Amino acid sequence: MSEVARRGRPPQTQEQADEVRARIVLATAEVFTRNGSRGMSVAQIIEQAGLARPTFYRYFGNALEPLHVLLDASNHGLVGGIRTALTGTDAPVELGIRLIDAYLGWADGHGAMLRPLFAELHDPASPVSAYRERAFDDIRALVRETFTELGRRVPSALDLDAALHVCEYVVYRVSAGTAPGAEPDAETVAAARLTMIRVLLTTLGTRADVEYALDLPDLFPPAP
Repeated sequence: MSEVARRGRPPQTQEQADEVRARIVLATAEVFTRNGSRGMSVAQIIEQAGLARPTFYRYFGNALEPLHVLLDASNHGLVGGIRTALTGTDAPVELGIRLIDAYLGWADGHGAMLRPLFAELHDPASPVSAYRERAFDDIRALVRETFTELGRRVPSALDLDAALHVCEYVVYRVSAGTAPGAEPDAETVAAARLTMIRVLLTTLGTRADVEYALDLPDLFPPAP
């Protein structure tokens, strides 16, 4: 009876089902990269994936559902990277560098998809905005927890948000200046890291942190 209901389609293994689902999500990433969330449709996704419409609806109910899968994975990658970055050292400058590299590593894994992601960060009507706020909540909690465990002063809400917004903006600047499919220029990334370190030191660090950082080569420009 179940075979009749499936209209003669051969039974699918879990591995095959996972492969088709992943194919739909990958196609959604391509469509989102070109058009953003407002320009997405099931028709575009199935054309990109080379699948029939009934196949799509076996896995997802609309065009936004596979986008939610993408955004979930993006948040998981960013928050997981920062969780790892904040583990294993109590040196404040090293913590800052690790936090920055976690942001840059997250961005590097998105390629051209970063453009529509950043374009919709502050659009309340976009699902991207809600996921971004969820990631920020998780990152704030991780930073506060780490500072508490290290016996350091927990940053104020404004200082912490300022630091995170600057990290986000600098990553955006690096990605915006990179051609689709290309790797960002190494010198640009190095300069971005220095900018982010300086900001993190002055927003999340102490006077002792800044005094220590003054002796680090190339972090601050020499006096004229």
